[in-house]
Amino acid sequence: MNLEEKKKLLEEMSAKIQACTLCPLYEQATRGVPGEGNPNADIFFIGEGPGKKEDELGRPFVGAAGKLLEQLLQHIGLTRNDVFIANVVKHRPPGNRDPLPEEAAACWPYLKKQVEIIQPKILVLLGRHSLARFLPGQVISQVHGKPLRKEETIYYPMYHPAAALYNGGLRDTMFQDIARVPVILKKISK
Repeated sequence: MNLEEKKKLLEEMSAKIQACTLCPLYEQATRGVPGEGNPNADIFFIGEGPGKKEDELGRPFVGAAGKLLEQLLQHIGLTRNDVFIANVVKHRPPGNRDPLPEEAAACWPYLKKQVEIIQPKILVLLGRHSLARFLPGQVISQVHGKPLRKEETIYYPMYHPAAALYNGGLRDTMFQDIARVPVILKKISK
């Protein structure tokens, strides 16, 4: 699939997400937050769900957690434009609560299709909700920073940037974990 085809499919997906009424999350949200970035990205970051700022702007990871994510990307010589960033759920859960299983299930076809379109080499799973969606039964504190292969896909669990905002001790861990991403990418690109 060429770049133009990917862009077109991602735009169609964005329109579907904006019009989605499959779960009640859309009722209180300002807008959907489909995701953004490079359609040819080798690295696809997947978070939990939009927060207040994301809901206002319709973009993923633009609040405080997004600033930390950008610092992590800079640490490995990348920007937001080099990767693709999305969330498990596409509308903000009320009060910033955790997404319910049925909400994540309703958004799953969208996320699955985004991954199919982009065809990244690595899926970086940010936090326990993203981890649970792709690798049920795994515990983030036990698998963060360890690449896991399932079928032909490489998953790389990391703590969610918001976790490091609440627990400063995780910040160094996140920088250590992100530093492994280019090494893994180099190994699988051989």
